[in-house]
Amino acid sequence: MTRKVGVIGMGHVGAAVAHHMVVDGVTDELVLIDTNDAKVTADATDFQDAMSNLPEHTNITVNDYSALKDADVVISAVGKISLQKDNKEHDRFIELPFTKNAVRDVSEKLRDSGFHGVLIDITNPCDVITMMYQKYTGFPKHRVIGTGTLLDSSRMRRAVSSKLKIDPRSVGGYNLGEHGNSQFTAWSTVKVLGRPVAEVAKERNVDLADLDEVARAGGYTVYHGKHYTNYGIASAAVRLTKVILSDARAELPVSNWNEEYQTYLSYPAIVGRDGVVEQDHLNLTDDEKEKLKASANYIKTRFDDTVASME
Repeated sequence: MTRKVGVIGMGHVGAAVAHHMVVDGVTDELVLIDTNDAKVTADATDFQDAMSNLPEHTNITVNDYSALKDADVVISAVGKISLQKDNKEHDRFIELPFTKNAVRDVSEKLRDSGFHGVLIDITNPCDVITMMYQKYTGFPKHRVIGTGTLLDSSRMRRAVSSKLKIDPRSVGGYNLGEHGNSQFTAWSTVKVLGRPVAEVAKERNVDLADLDEVARAGGYTVYHGKHYTNYGIASAAVRLTKVILSDARAELPVSNWNEEYQTYLSYPAIVGRDGVVEQDHLNLTDDEKEKLKASANYIKTRFDDTVASME
C-alpha cells in the first residue's frame, strides 16, 4: 500500500520534517505546500538532488492541495517565527494573530481537497490551533491531533537523563496539559532505573522542580541560540506520523480531545491509523490533577476568546 504524507508550511520546521521523511524513507509520496512558491520549489529540488545518495525514493509534489485527497497524514507546520523575536515572556500565543487566520484558510482548502486522513498540528499555539483545525475542517476529533507535549516529554527525559547520566530512552513518563507555559511534568508517571523517579531523586539529591523548569524552558534555550527550533519538533512529528502509517497503536502524550474538560490538551492516548483509538487513564496525584485542570481551563478560555474574536 502506497504511503502518502502532506506537509503544509515549509519554514524551518516544515523543511526539517520533510527532510527527515525523505532521508528515512518514511513515505512513498510527499506533498509539500507553502505560500512561498520559490522556497517550496527549491526545497523539493534540493530533496530530489539528494535522491541518488539515499537508500529510499520519495515522489514529491509541490503546491497542489488536490494531491492531498488520498493522503494518509497531513502535517500543519504553518507559522511565523519572526513574531517570536521580542517574546520575552516565552509565550507561544504571540504567533496567534497570524496562525488563527492561516488555520481558516488551510482548513477550507483541506476540506475542498477531499482529504480524509489524519491531521497532525505542529502550528502554535498548538492546543488552541489543533482545536481550531477540528472546528473549521469539521473532521472527526479522533483524526485531528496536535504534537502537544510529545516534544516537552522528550525535553523532560533529556533533563532527567542528563542529570542521572543515562540514555533518555531509559526514562519513562510524561509532561501533560498545554504545549506552553501551563504544562507540567507529571512526576508520578516518571520512572527511571526501574523505579519511580522521586525515589531516585531523593537518594541522589536531585531537585525535580529544577528539572521541570529545564523541560519547560527547553524550547527557548534552543531559540535563544539560533532564533528558531526545528529538529526536536520535527522528530516528534515524524515519530507520530510513523505510528499512524504503521497502525502501531502506540501510547503517546499528544494533544487530543478530552471529553471531561471539553478541550484539546496533551494526555497519553493510543494512536494508530485512524488517529486516536483509545485514551489512557493515569493515576495522577491530587496536585497533578489540579495542574491539569488549570491547564485545560487556560486552553479552553483562549480558544473561546479567539473564536469569538473571529466571528
